[in-house]
Amino acid sequence: MIVTTLIENTCVTQRDDLAAEHGLSLHIRANGAEILFDTGAGGAFADNAARLDVQLDTVQAAVISHHHYDHGGGLARFFQANAQAPVYMRPAPQGDPQLRALLFMRRYIGLDRALLAEHAARIVPVEGFTQILPSVYLFTAMRDAYPKPKGNRYLYLNEGGRPRHDDFRHELILAIEERGELVIFTGCAHNGVLNMIDTVVSRFEGMPIKAVIGGFHLIGLKPFSQMAGSRADVTALARKTLEFPVRVAYTGHCTGEKGYAVLKEVMGDRLQPIRTGTVLEL
Repeated sequence: MIVTTLIENTCVTQRDDLAAEHGLSLHIRANGAEILFDTGAGGAFADNAARLDVQLDTVQAAVISHHHYDHGGGLARFFQANAQAPVYMRPAPQGDPQLRALLFMRRYIGLDRALLAEHAARIVPVEGFTQILPSVYLFTAMRDAYPKPKGNRYLYLNEGGRPRHDDFRHELILAIEERGELVIFTGCAHNGVLNMIDTVVSRFEGMPIKAVIGGFHLIGLKPFSQMAGSRADVTALARKTLEFPVRVAYTGHCTGEKGYAVLKEVMGDRLQPIRTGTVLEL
């Protein structure tokens, strides 16, 4: 399996030709198939793809992890670059995804609903456990044994001027089995990375997890770059992750630098960063 990071918040060194933005997009080659997991916030993922020798027109399936702009904002560019691949995502939530914090932060953070309507024939709503390609699976019903990220407290659904905390039923998990091992892709893990791992493990009991890849949403408010939870919270998450049959976790984006540093103290070499331009050969 080859996983190429087309967009993340930062770039690998010595690649000034690549753009970075607050978002995530991964191109995956596995089992003879090509999959796009998320598109970042805009078209930069596609510009980077050309510079990273990734052909978007041969992607066979796209998966959008949840209805936030930093994971599906580049869909318009994908539809331009690829004329046939279905786009798998959860149905849109009831209400507008919104960031609400302090007394003044009120910002729409959802996807372009007009664009989704325009390309409705390409979009496949996912309900329940779904196989989209050989050994490529989507999970929607997630276990709830572990705490969800505390940064979720800033994230709402606003319906008719009546905001409520987002329950993230519009989020999914991608898991790919290859040679008897699993790789789990988390997007932002708003439902909690431990719950996502637990969900996949419960379905594929006894199967080792080669890698977990994606954001863990440990950041609070992005402009302030602080952790949403305490050091103790993040340390406990790291220790529990090591109890699962996870060989290594690759993370970035909404994990945040401070959260990453705390995880690294516990997980050591079993935690590695992803940046724009990172290519993983798993």
